Amino acid sequence: MEFRQLGKSGLKVPVLSLGTGTFGGSNEFFKKWGATDAKEATRLVDICLEAGVNFFDTADIYSQGMAEEVLGAAIKGRRDDVLISTKATFATGEGPNDKGSSRYHLIRACEASLKRLGTDHIDVYFMHGFDALTPVEETLMALDDLVRSGKVRYIGCSNFSGWHVMKSLAASEKHGLSRYVSYQGYYSLVGRDYEEELMPLGLDQGLGLMVWSPLGWGRLTGKIRRGQPLPEGRIKQGGDVGGPLVEDEYLYAVVDALDEVAKETEKTVPQVALNWLLQRPGVSNVVVGARNEEQLRQNLGAVGWNLTAAQVAKLDAASARHPVYPYWHQRGFGERNPAPVPLAEAA
Repeated sequence: MEFRQLGKSGLKVPVLSLGTGTFGGSNEFFKKWGATDAKEATRLVDICLEAGVNFFDTADIYSQGMAEEVLGAAIKGRRDDVLISTKATFATGEGPNDKGSSRYHLIRACEASLKRLGTDHIDVYFMHGFDALTPVEETLMALDDLVRSGKVRYIGCSNFSGWHVMKSLAASEKHGLSRYVSYQGYYSLVGRDYEEELMPLGLDQGLGLMVWSPLGWGRLTGKIRRGQPLPEGRIKQGGDVGGPLVEDEYLYAVVDALDEVAKETEKTVPQVALNWLLQRPGVSNVVVGARNEEQLRQNLGAVGWNLTAAQVAKLDAASARHPVYPYWHQRGFGERNPAPVPLAEAA
């Protein structure tokens, strides 16, 4: 298993980690993702560790905290062998202070996560979203206190806009506070918006990217194809609710290209889609999900080999989209404002 630096930090992480959105299934929303119990989760953790994947990602809102409980049970007795990331910010209760990134909420949320996980520290603690009602200094001071106390090792942010990230990094530098070392964001062959602003920012500021939903909310499994009914599974059950819209013809064009490359490489469509991500600039880690052992083993097959430059270019061209302003304008001045990845024009 390949390990990479997580941003500018000294922490090395495997290029794949296991996401736990499928753990628990305590409500209707997360049941559509999965309902892995502690016994099944323990088996998935076993398989990951055998493959060298020792990083597990969760969040306090996944199945209302049950995902953290299931993960905690699955790693019991081997905490020193694993890395854990979890997240806070979103609502964990009905009270006015049961959400957000205030000092009040974050301290309570962190303590609750530690209890559910059965551990005394969190390796990477992410702000799950930006809280515009709380001053960034308050959020960062609370996180800095958690780092200094030893309850958190590193901090990161997720789903922030570029200016949210930069404002936070500037505040950390100004006040000598702990700094975000990682950005966890949505990025896939059918969701390349990350490349326009967040990728250049991450490369410039030394934020290591952890990719979530690398298979485009389940659309790049190879099961969704032109002229065929939706297969049984997460999307047919409504598991793409809340996800980005993807036009059918665009998706089919990307899947066609994936099919061609999969045949050339003798790999599966998901393995090709994941390997493409692992070759993108700034990517430290790709968070993969698995409802069962078969899916996990297939995802683990995305490492240990690389697409050729020609195959990457084929996938780039098939998935290219015309950017929004000001990025389409900036493309006309590439010699002064170079993009971190080749800019293939959309077909």
